[in-house]
Amino acid sequence: MTNRSEPTASTDGDALNAQLFQMLEDIARELAGNVVFPTSFDAALRLRRELQDANLPTARIASIVGVEPLVAAKLMRLASSALHSPDGTPAKDIRGAISRLGVDLVRTTALAVAMGQLMRSRDMERFSDMAQALWDHSLATAAAARILARTHTRINPDQALLAGLVHDLGAFYMLYRVAQYPQLRASPESVRQIIVQWHESIGATLLHALGMTEEIVEAAVDHDQPRSAPEAVRTLTDIVYVGNILASAISNWFDQGSEENVEETIIRRNFGQLLPEIEADAREMRAVFA
Repeated sequence: MTNRSEPTASTDGDALNAQLFQMLEDIARELAGNVVFPTSFDAALRLRRELQDANLPTARIASIVGVEPLVAAKLMRLASSALHSPDGTPAKDIRGAISRLGVDLVRTTALAVAMGQLMRSRDMERFSDMAQALWDHSLATAAAARILARTHTRINPDQALLAGLVHDLGAFYMLYRVAQYPQLRASPESVRQIIVQWHESIGATLLHALGMTEEIVEAAVDHDQPRSAPEAVRTLTDIVYVGNILASAISNWFDQGSEENVEETIIRRNFGQLLPEIEADAREMRAVFA
């Protein structure tokens, strides 16, 4: 009688590698054509398109946002938070919230809602811990970028906040795609490594597809790659790079036990005094977008 051969670690590893390469090939094919975003992004993309005109009257913005109750609710909560209402005065209605926040933050809020929905989707359940850590890190980087822009540059803090929020969009997208491959769902640590390796280049293409400005795309490129610590924060790229490192002291989604390098030590020494404010703002943002 012939014994049935059992799967070995080698064959399991071959199958895993095959699906990793298949996923990367599938993503490359999508990025070369028309990027298909998850359904949860549809509302955000539609809102962003409809709100491209920065001179839209508040009443018109309110009518556009009003068809998306979740976005409207988050705008009310954001406008009433300590981030935008230091004296605690709540926004009375959606028009008041929009007037307080401005159209740029309305667009950013729509995107943040979409990212939050994607992170909590059923497809992501297998990677819920990684997705939550990634979301927390994105919000912390957004908070850091906003504070750095306000305290060290003349760059619009709302633009910096958006850049910080989307700097790891490629990682979100890869997590969403990984969930569609059975072999990968069973190996979260291998998934983490492949996402760390590829998320920046994939993210740049996604940001282009979303219609982000060149400044935001450039700021997201190679944001995790070691470089000389800037003596001063001058550009949006500087802001995202420094903000990403500062945020990693609060939440680091890809932490694999690596030691802090010299440049990171310099950045945390030069800008570490901002960490309490960054942590407070990130906590407020997590509450808003919970």
